[in-house]
Amino acid sequence: MIPYVRQFDFAYGRRDQVSPLIQRVVADNPGPFTFTGTGTYIVGRDRPGAGVAVIDPGPLDDAHMDALLRAVAGRDVSHVLVTHTHRDHAPLARPFAEAVGGAPILAMQPPTRTTHASDSALDEDEDEDFHPDVILTGAERIEGDGWTLEAMATPGHASNHMAFILREENALFSGDHIMGWSTTVVAPPDGDMAAYMQSLDDVLSRGFSTIWPTHGPAITQVAPFLKAYRAHRLEREAQIMARLASGDRTIAQMVPALYAAVDARLWPAASLSVLAHLIKLQKEGRVQVEPRAELGAIWGLTGAA
Repeated sequence: MIPYVRQFDFAYGRRDQVSPLIQRVVADNPGPFTFTGTGTYIVGRDRPGAGVAVIDPGPLDDAHMDALLRAVAGRDVSHVLVTHTHRDHAPLARPFAEAVGGAPILAMQPPTRTTHASDSALDEDEDEDFHPDVILTGAERIEGDGWTLEAMATPGHASNHMAFILREENALFSGDHIMGWSTTVVAPPDGDMAAYMQSLDDVLSRGFSTIWPTHGPAITQVAPFLKAYRAHRLEREAQIMARLASGDRTIAQMVPALYAAVDARLWPAASLSVLAHLIKLQKEGRVQVEPRAELGAIWGLTGAA
């Protein structure tokens, strides 16, 4: 079982000091994919004139913009960082950067726009207007007033997903790659389960003390949590193989059995995660598909399974 962490002290629009170098302001955009809302992080000292970085400004929301401006008042925003271009993370980046004097926006290259039938069911559609000032690829060091951030490429949830390491606290701002309240949606065509699993192993290997997701509270028991997170994905993979062995041939047949205990509102997203697993298994030669890898396709085991 994944040792989820879901309880934490917050109020919408309030600036909370959550570590010596980190403050958080939570946007009022709760939902089945955002939990209590988008948590925007401010990295740096809380003193007049200090230089700070802001991570994931969040959705276009006037109240959240006002709260962020109050939170950084009297300090210099030197960088605006975005973990990925989903619309609960990126749209406020440009208006916020302009409001604080033109701080540069840093992120990975936005993906080529792709569509799938479940776009309308996800809160994770792309912000098509997002364009960073500085393109990150991973391993870049971003230095500020008493803090050092390192970009860490973590594709999987999104092809352009970038996490950020706060070196002074051995902490990772994980965006949506790892969340304490839930597993992460991996939705093809932009989401990739094989890339996600590799990124998960990369994070586990770094030995972080704390993980700060964009949604929900911090993860402090990092290694046990990540090992359980990884084991859950492998268990889901085994369950999918078992459903195929029992005679299921479509994702629509598998999801009600695999996600019987999950809110049905999340089944469209769950269907995409199942598809992501199946695509990974197909690449490994363990399953086959007719005629192509879409939600209505016919799947089956191969002799290699």
